[in-house]
Amino acid sequence: MNENNIEIATFAGGCFWCTEAVFKKIDGVSEVMSGYTGGTIKNPAYREVCTGRTGHAEAVQISYNPSVVTFEELLEVFFVTHDPTTLNRQGNDRGTQYRSAVFYSDESQKQKTENFIKLLEDNKVFKDEIVTEIAPLTVFYNAEEDHHDYYNNNKEQPYCQVIISPKIKKLEKYYQHKLKVN
Repeated sequence: MNENNIEIATFAGGCFWCTEAVFKKIDGVSEVMSGYTGGTIKNPAYREVCTGRTGHAEAVQISYNPSVVTFEELLEVFFVTHDPTTLNRQGNDRGTQYRSAVFYSDESQKQKTENFIKLLEDNKVFKDEIVTEIAPLTVFYNAEEDHHDYYNNNKEQPYCQVIISPKIKKLEKYYQHKLKVN
């Protein structure tokens, strides 16, 4: 933990527009940055990542205060708001760039993620096997400006209405107690 009591979590749950919109609503989260990680080229652009050939996942980097929201609580929200059982796919979005992944920044995050997935599997929370990748965070590249705060800036677009809004409604239904007060 740094001196400002802020830690970082990095999750890939399909389209980063969806994941960013969800975590921006969580109390204790100070910033959510959409970007790319887990790939092989430096400074990838959206058009390159979309080809699936760079190895990057669309991901979000979450800055949070662990005295307000824990890493385990963030994991819980992450697993509730995307499908961790589909390999390289979320809904109609297909390709390795849409994979489910937790990119850990230290051994504690790795262990907590492994334990959480084991808990989900032991309790048969999902019908199918969880395929979420657990990998060390290497470099995180911020996405281009037009991808930042995409949902809040484009709520009327069909993709936002059909794909992201239901995730927000689910979050509001089950995690009202963890949401920021407007």
